[in-house]
Amino acid sequence: MPLWIPITVAAAFMQNLRSVLQKHLTGALSVGGATYVRFLYGLPIAALYLWVLLQSSQSALPAPGLSFFIYGLVGGIGQILGTFFLVSLFQYRVFAVGTAYSKTETVQTALIGFVVLGDAITPGAGLAILISMAGVLFLSLGHSSISFGRVLRSFKEKVALTGLACGAAFGVASVSYRAASLSLGMEGFAVPAAITLCYVLGIQTLIMTGWLFWRERGQLAAALRNWKWGALTGLAGALGSIGWFSAMTLENAAYVKALGQIELVFTFAASWFIFKEKSNRQEVTGTLLIVAGLIVLVLTA
Repeated sequence: MPLWIPITVAAAFMQNLRSVLQKHLTGALSVGGATYVRFLYGLPIAALYLWVLLQSSQSALPAPGLSFFIYGLVGGIGQILGTFFLVSLFQYRVFAVGTAYSKTETVQTALIGFVVLGDAITPGAGLAILISMAGVLFLSLGHSSISFGRVLRSFKEKVALTGLACGAAFGVASVSYRAASLSLGMEGFAVPAAITLCYVLGIQTLIMTGWLFWRERGQLAAALRNWKWGALTGLAGALGSIGWFSAMTLENAAYVKALGQIELVFTFAASWFIFKEKSNRQEVTGTLLIVAGLIVLVLTA
């Protein structure tokens, strides 16, 4: 089994855990504040991870070229914009339409990766991405009265365009992270992935600090007061990011994003078996399609 597969599965699990931990902060912090702690407390953990890697491998930090800094900056900003677009979807009455369009992220990542890096998609992997995307669409509309026909007819509406922008921003981020890591020209994947992660987290921490200082200054102090849950969130987020960056250094970003949708299967399983929540036929169908798509991806990628 290629190494990127278990790394991606582990990253998806840690991302799911981070989301659960962030929910404990929603009462004490705003959306911006809860997002901020992920970067603020994740950065020192990522830096420690990089230091351990450098010491154990007796490697020296490379001298990155301009392309590394540009790709890293674009990726960091893209992820922040994607989060902004995702949150802004909830202001629309038919936000499920926008959410459905945001799920085109994997397809957009594949297109961007091909244009920027020349990363080709095999026919089998392309089929797997489409199957899993259909599953995600089923899940996103599972508790909504919105039909697929309504989604298709809304293509030119603002809510749909916002959803597409969300998927595009996250796609740009993923491809940019892979491009930044590969631009270092280092052997192996762990060290270049860690260097890229530290740089990106540094950028995101600075940007979010400036944003909160301008718009929500009280959230800076609140993020420090809630350091216990913030540190746990940062730890889970950093471990997840280490996995994502490592996997995207090893393999096509579109494949990684597609397999990363296993996070939705984790969420569905937890709601079904642990919380005993009932799921409708559309949600079950969506989950089965995601699983089928992931199986095809693993077998053909």
